[in-house]
Amino acid sequence: QVQLVESGGGLVQAGGSLRLSCAVSGAIFTIKSMGWYRQAPGKERELVAAITSGGSASLADSVKGRSTISRDGAKNTLSLQMNSLKPEDTAVYYCQAASVPERVYWGRGTQVTVSA
Repeated sequence: QVQLVESGGGLVQAGGSLRLSCAVSGAIFTIKSMGWYRQAPGKERELVAAITSGGSASLADSVKGRSTISRDGAKNTLSLQMNSLKPEDTAVYYCQAASVPERVYWGRGTQVTVSA
């Protein structure tokens, strides 16, 4: 079992920055990749950024150039640094982990609201 707890969301003005964190605990050694997803009201959950256990990262086009995903193995945390935030970034952001054997874990989410 893997437990994920997000933090760092909040209300920010357009153009501002936020750093989301995900505290990871449990069977960390089984994790093969992690990611951040978001879900805006009335929309499907979408992938924002992902990183493999080897450190290979990818970002959605919508946040590319404005965001960075990172993983700190010593602190067992996953982070998402978001800059130049836009109102369309408003959503609940979820931390996700995929493990071996195949299983997917989700955090409860943290709200990000960007005002115009």
